[in-house]
Amino acid sequence: MNTSPVVQHDQPQIVACTISRDVQIFDLLIEDMEAALGDSWGDLSFDDAASFLGQPEARSLQFVTIAMDAEDEDRLEAVSGVISAAKAAGIKVILIAEDVSPSALHQLLREGGDEFVPYPLPENELAKAIERVLTQPDISAVDNDGSPRTQGFGDKSGVVIPVQGLAGGTGATMIAVNLAWELANVEKTDGPTVCLLDLDFQFGTASTYLDLPRRETVLEVLTDTESLDSEGFMQALLTYEDKMHVLTSPTDMIPLDMISPDDIGRLVEMARTNFDYVIIDMPTTMVEWSQNVLEAAHVYFAIIELDMRSAQNTLRMKRALQSDDLPFEKLRFILNRAPGFADLNGKARVKRLSESLGIAIEVLLPDGGKAVSQSGDHGTPLSVGMGKSPLRKEIQKLAKSVHAVNQADAVDART
Repeated sequence: MNTSPVVQHDQPQIVACTISRDVQIFDLLIEDMEAALGDSWGDLSFDDAASFLGQPEARSLQFVTIAMDAEDEDRLEAVSGVISAAKAAGIKVILIAEDVSPSALHQLLREGGDEFVPYPLPENELAKAIERVLTQPDISAVDNDGSPRTQGFGDKSGVVIPVQGLAGGTGATMIAVNLAWELANVEKTDGPTVCLLDLDFQFGTASTYLDLPRRETVLEVLTDTESLDSEGFMQALLTYEDKMHVLTSPTDMIPLDMISPDDIGRLVEMARTNFDYVIIDMPTTMVEWSQNVLEAAHVYFAIIELDMRSAQNTLRMKRALQSDDLPFEKLRFILNRAPGFADLNGKARVKRLSESLGIAIEVLLPDGGKAVSQSGDHGTPLSVGMGKSPLRKEIQKLAKSVHAVNQADAVDART
């Protein structure tokens, strides 16, 4: 008979928990939790979670994943209570949501959700979310002297340049992306820092033009700007060729008015204090926060074409801004797909359009043809695939002009 003592193996420490109505509904979550943590995680129901998170046994938890679907929207108050209990205990919160409305998700992110991952889970996305929440700084930390640590802001005072098409298909995103890229390369060495913000939350395609992935963290940044610091903002950006930073539009389509004017104001200010130039790709639609962007802008590029819809929308924009005493004078009109230099009839039409609208059309961009769409499909700026095209040269010239004016203003300010 074997008389050797039985070895008692220690149970692994529980460092995380799933919280849901029934975790078996989220089988992919179970698989990803096991892959990431092995046996070092547990499971709680919504009913038990809030009370458990307030007990000493919960102190070992580093994060919780709250999984919910459309059926859980009628218990948002209970889910919010769980998030509040987790935050009170210093535990990070990852939201896993399937078919949950944007307004419900917005509310939960405001309550304190640190990360959001859609369900079914994209490959490796949970592991990346876990890494992000465990490495992001604690904004409630204190310095060595015991005083609260302040949020770190940059020391820039950047130039804000929104770009908006006054009709569909005028090429505003193409212009915004390429203007940002040309500004990032306007100097051969020690060039300016450039940030491109895609604020077209529904149909923004700046990421497509640069072949960049969309990230879930963008929605978190947009819906929790009150706690956003410089480090968190920079982590939400993607870099293109190590020369330009981009905040892509969110992964999922969200209402344009889901983000408040205060959120947009804080976001633009954060970008302005961290970069020399902030290019903003605006939606065609005017929303409540459009005023905040206009007021923050140094110059506002309005993109039009030589057609009746652009003319009518320009008049509407002009009346709307002037009736509310908003700074219409900040608008600079760019005519895309302008007539060629030899098209005298086309030039006469441009002159008549300018005079009838009472505006100055200061920049004429030639039609880039099919090469423009091909460049966008390949996810590269015009300078890469069609560097010698007249369109690219005109955008490059515009970038140099903007930079020269900014440099001159900076000299005047110092003197």
